[in-house]
Amino acid sequence: MPAALAGPGRVDHVEVVDVASGEVLLAWNLTPLRAARLARALRADLSQVQPEEFAERWLDGDNAADPTPRASGSPLRDSDSWV
Repeated sequence: MPAALAGPGRVDHVEVVDVASGEVLLAWNLTPLRAARLARALRADLSQVQPEEFAERWLDGDNAADPTPRASGSPLRDSDSWV
Protein backbone atom coordinates (compact mmCIF):
# COMPACT_ATOMS: atom_id res chain seq x y z
CA MET A 1 0.00 0.00 0.00
CA PRO A 2 1.36 3.49 -0.75
CA ALA A 3 2.86 5.34 2.22
CA ALA A 4 0.27 8.13 2.00
CA LEU A 5 -2.54 5.61 2.50
CA ALA A 6 -0.87 3.57 5.26
CA GLY A 7 -2.61 2.98 8.56
CA PRO A 8 -1.34 4.75 11.69
CA GLY A 9 0.26 1.62 13.15
CA ARG A 10 2.29 0.61 10.11
CA VAL A 11 6.07 0.56 10.38
CA ASP A 12 8.23 0.30 7.26
CA HIS A 13 11.75 -1.12 7.21
CA VAL A 14 14.52 0.44 5.07
CA GLU A 15 17.85 -1.37 4.59
CA VAL A 16 21.14 -0.59 2.85
CA VAL A 17 22.68 -3.90 1.74
CA ASP A 18 26.20 -4.53 0.43
CA VAL A 19 25.63 -6.24 -2.91
CA ALA A 20 28.93 -8.14 -2.85
CA SER A 21 28.50 -9.71 0.58
CA GLY A 22 24.72 -9.49 1.08
CA GLU A 23 25.39 -7.91 4.49
CA VAL A 24 22.97 -5.30 5.83
CA LEU A 25 24.98 -2.14 6.46
CA LEU A 26 22.20 0.13 7.73
CA ALA A 27 18.58 -0.48 8.71
CA TRP A 28 15.78 1.76 9.94
CA ASN A 29 12.22 1.17 11.19
CA LEU A 30 10.22 4.25 10.24
CA THR A 31 6.76 5.58 9.70
CA PRO A 32 5.69 5.01 6.08
CA LEU A 33 6.14 8.61 4.92
CA ARG A 34 9.55 8.93 6.56
CA ALA A 35 10.64 5.60 5.08
CA ALA A 36 9.64 6.76 1.61
CA ARG A 37 11.58 10.02 2.03
CA LEU A 38 14.63 8.23 3.39
CA ALA A 39 14.56 5.69 0.53
CA ARG A 40 14.43 8.53 -2.03
CA ALA A 41 17.34 10.27 -0.31
CA LEU A 42 19.41 7.09 -0.20
CA ARG A 43 18.73 6.37 -3.89
CA ALA A 44 19.64 9.94 -4.84
CA ASP A 45 22.94 9.75 -2.98
CA LEU A 46 23.73 6.31 -4.41
CA SER A 47 23.23 7.57 -7.95
CA GLN A 48 25.10 10.86 -7.54
CA VAL A 49 28.13 10.25 -5.32
CA GLN A 50 31.08 7.87 -5.23
CA PRO A 51 30.90 4.89 -2.85
CA GLU A 52 33.45 6.45 -0.50
CA GLU A 53 31.43 9.66 -0.18
CA PHE A 54 28.20 7.68 0.35
CA ALA A 55 29.87 5.70 3.14
CA GLU A 56 31.16 8.92 4.70
CA ARG A 57 27.66 10.44 4.68
CA TRP A 58 25.55 7.47 5.72
CA LEU A 59 27.75 4.97 7.54
CA ASP A 60 29.14 7.55 9.94
CA GLY A 61 27.97 6.67 13.44
CA ASP A 62 26.47 10.13 14.10
CA ASN A 63 24.43 10.15 10.88
CA ALA A 64 23.31 6.53 11.30
CA ALA A 65 21.93 7.21 14.77
CA ASP A 66 20.10 10.37 13.66
CA PRO A 67 19.86 10.23 9.85
CA THR A 68 18.83 13.29 7.89
CA PRO A 69 17.50 12.55 4.42
CA ARG A 70 19.58 14.70 2.08
CA ALA A 71 16.80 15.06 -0.49
CA SER A 72 14.19 16.49 1.86
CA GLY A 73 16.55 18.20 4.29
CA SER A 74 14.24 17.39 7.19
CA PRO A 75 15.52 15.30 10.10
CA LEU A 76 13.72 12.15 11.11
CA ARG A 77 11.38 12.46 14.08
CA ASP A 78 12.02 10.99 17.52
CA SER A 79 9.24 8.45 16.90
CA ASP A 80 11.31 6.96 14.08
CA SER A 81 13.89 4.39 15.15
CA TRP A 82 17.20 3.22 13.79
CA VAL A 83 18.13 -0.45 14.08
